[in-house]
Amino acid sequence: MEELRLAGEKVYLRPMTIEDTDKIVRWRNNPRVRKNFIYQKPFTRQGHLTWIEEKVNTGEVIQFIICEKGTDRPVGSVYFRDINAEHRRAEYGIFIGEDDAAGCGFGSETCLLACEYGFSVEKWHKIILRAFSDNQAAIRSYEKAGFVREAYLKDEVCIDGTYRDMVLMGFINPEERKG
Repeated sequence: MEELRLAGEKVYLRPMTIEDTDKIVRWRNNPRVRKNFIYQKPFTRQGHLTWIEEKVNTGEVIQFIICEKGTDRPVGSVYFRDINAEHRRAEYGIFIGEDDAAGCGFGSETCLLACEYGFSVEKWHKIILRAFSDNQAAIRSYEKAGFVREAYLKDEVCIDGTYRDMVLMGFINPEERKG
């Protein structure tokens, strides 16, 4: 996995390493990023190191760094969590951490690359994701990659005393839908 590199036209994905910790902590604490996560508390270095130890190193999570092609600049992260081998599924998550990289199409391309990895390498049948219903740009990006809306979850989470709706989306492995 350490040598794996998935490349598109604008970005490539490489496995996350412990050396990425400070960038990830900075990105996750960016208010623009944090507002789209269920977990809203400040992100810490120790919390991320625990995530690596308890989730990534155990195989419950696969996480990549999104790098801008041509400059090799890390701009965000994409991951699969709650990986379930029995049901051959995982939950997708992404964030573009660098402000000047948001809205450049990196997220859409990353979604395509990551899902292709999930279906062709991990052999998952389904990838799901949850998005806040008011995050329309992200939902359009996910739909462009192949996700479909499966459920609207009213008052799904309470953040700072306010309930927020979520959309549950799914993407079935296209190779398994054929025939």
